[in-house]
Amino acid sequence: MKKTLLAAALLAGFAGAASAQSSVTLYGIVDAGLRYTNVSLSNGSGATNFGLGYGMQSGNRFGLKGVEDIGGGNKVTFQLESGFEPGNGTLQQSGRIFGRASWLGLENNSWGYVRVGRQLNFGTEYINNAVDPFGAGFGQLNMGAAFGVLNTDRISNAIKYQTPNMSGFQAGIGYSFANGSTGLYTAAAGGGTSGTGYNFATNNNTRQLTLGAKYANGPFYAAVSYDKIYGDEIKGQNASISSWNLAGSYDFKVVKLMAGYGQTRDGVILGQGGGGTGATLAGSSIGTGENIFAPSVGTNSYIVGLTVPVNPVSRVLLSWTMLTPNTNMKDAYNAQNQTAYNLAYTYDFTKRTNMYAFVGMMQNVGTVDTAKSTQVGLGMRHAF
Repeated sequence: MKKTLLAAALLAGFAGAASAQSSVTLYGIVDAGLRYTNVSLSNGSGATNFGLGYGMQSGNRFGLKGVEDIGGGNKVTFQLESGFEPGNGTLQQSGRIFGRASWLGLENNSWGYVRVGRQLNFGTEYINNAVDPFGAGFGQLNMGAAFGVLNTDRISNAIKYQTPNMSGFQAGIGYSFANGSTGLYTAAAGGGTSGTGYNFATNNNTRQLTLGAKYANGPFYAAVSYDKIYGDEIKGQNASISSWNLAGSYDFKVVKLMAGYGQTRDGVILGQGGGGTGATLAGSSIGTGENIFAPSVGTNSYIVGLTVPVNPVSRVLLSWTMLTPNTNMKDAYNAQNQTAYNLAYTYDFTKRTNMYAFVGMMQNVGTVDTAKSTQVGLGMRHAF
């Protein structure tokens, strides 16, 4: 009897130790409110919408994160994250069940991590999520409107490696064998379009290289990223788009200052709020597709932002962004400088629930001459 009790106690102890070394966490965000949007052109065309808005500060999501200790300091990790529309219950990210994230990884504090699957590029991870006052949220207010490759760029079929934290410095490299984006090719780049599938012949896919490095030391933070998107070689005749970005921030406690600069060459990577609406109104081809492969066409991107704590539970967010086309793009499409002025206020009821209000005004949306977009919103966000 005593041996049976002892064996049962030992088994219970081992089971407890095993469960302590592995875990699966359910999490998510529900974000909803009211939003007013007005887009217009000088010729009188345009549209106005007022109604319910969803995912305004943060995209609505639910997901699972898991970790298991397999010994030797090694851990198996995974993340499955789904985006959804609370208003009608449908999936986002083109109907993907785990469109926001879907990856499996192996990591160790000594050598870093390796992850395989659908995940963010390093530009979004190191710059947009860390330097922009609006993060990857608030629609056209975030820096993705001017920095297209930083606009929550999720790349499918990717393998990524990140170094361990070395006195505040980290770096990473990743490659997608088929990033899941659609490509539009100008006549100079071969013409036509390419889809989002994963073809047997690798060079028939839209592929992507992503690089990044960051350094954090107390109130100082800086990051740099580089992405190169390779077109479908059947459609695009070896067309590719390159984009590098540099940004940093310094927290003075009374205010956090942020600034960044970037360049994109040989095409356009459409950003959030920066291309689709304005270009569609203007009847321009610049409004279609996610990546537009166009040799000699390029843009420069700028951001200056501030986060001002009002008190321990509320903040004011401000930013100015600009997207400037190069001479070739101006000549080909009559492209103009896109500028945006953005303001928001957030108030925390608890650590997991907050309310927010925002207004953003953009001129020459998507570099389309006279295209304007104004967004005003009020909402609440709950994280679980």
